[in-house]
Amino acid sequence: MNKKPIVAITMGDPASIGPEIAAKAILKKEVLDICRPIITGDAVVFQQIIELLKFPLKVNAISKVGEADFSPGIINVFDLGITDISKVSFGKIDAMAGEASYQAVAKAIELAIAKEVDATVTGPINKKSINEAGHHFAGHTEIYAHFTNTKKYAMLLVEDNINVIHVSTHVSLRQACDLVKKDRIIQVIELLTDGLKRLGKTNLKIGVAGLNPHAGDSGLFGTEDDEEILPAVEEAKRMGYDVEGPIPPDTMFAKAAMGAYGGVVAMYHDQGHIPFKLAGFKWNAEKQQMDSVKGVNITLGLPIIRTSVDHGTAFEIAGKGIASPDAMVLAIESAVQLSHNRG
Repeated sequence: MNKKPIVAITMGDPASIGPEIAAKAILKKEVLDICRPIITGDAVVFQQIIELLKFPLKVNAISKVGEADFSPGIINVFDLGITDISKVSFGKIDAMAGEASYQAVAKAIELAIAKEVDATVTGPINKKSINEAGHHFAGHTEIYAHFTNTKKYAMLLVEDNINVIHVSTHVSLRQACDLVKKDRIIQVIELLTDGLKRLGKTNLKIGVAGLNPHAGDSGLFGTEDDEEILPAVEEAKRMGYDVEGPIPPDTMFAKAAMGAYGGVVAMYHDQGHIPFKLAGFKWNAEKQQMDSVKGVNITLGLPIIRTSVDHGTAFEIAGKGIASPDAMVLAIESAVQLSHNRG
């Protein structure tokens, strides 16, 4: 038991599906077989969701890691006491919910930095709620970078054969084009290769997407591909990386989905997220809901381990008991894998 890594799971926004999918994940034997999970958040939030959805779980509110009971049927909650449960409305943007979800993340980071937990996994947050609470971050990645004082980091998305890292994420599309620079591209190639190794991947061939249509078509549709991306790829090759590009992304992702690359580099948020979610998100048109939501978000470059679900708060189904825990389970599994292969 004591050899299993302790994983801190943040509750996410209390008005979202975050508490539900965390509880559902802890009910799964495959999760308890590989780790010792602790939730950071508010005990009252989990008491509410357990009673509402009739989960066979008992809340163990703790104030330090040593008080955790990892027996089956117990959900350990590092209780922060922030949420007034009488004021929580499922599916509503709220500053109190934003504060609670933000502090849950801050506590998980604190525990990981202090080495009281081996890895962290984050549930979905609402960026507007967090900003209304006075915490002006674009998302989890930036919160982690702030608290760990990390300057060089990147988002890696993992689902089946799609392992995609991003040159930029939460910026405008216009700004994203300006951030396509040789040094940054080399940096994410290095981070991606290291991340693939730590995830136990054996195919380390990297594909690098172009920015413009047809990867610029020799300057006809923009110069960034020739002036920034190609020199980065050539330099990475000289450094010993197995890399090719710039490749038109419509071709590159089709090849990646069939296993041609161990990982790929996207130039901006949607270029990477759209093919990733096509691979992992399965919509049921008849039921008008997702049958499955898979995929893991990993922040590379941090001194601590952070993985996450790569879906949102799903306010529209919060509290209904129909949210899929698939992505949460995969995020926990990835966090455990990373904890066994620390760089």
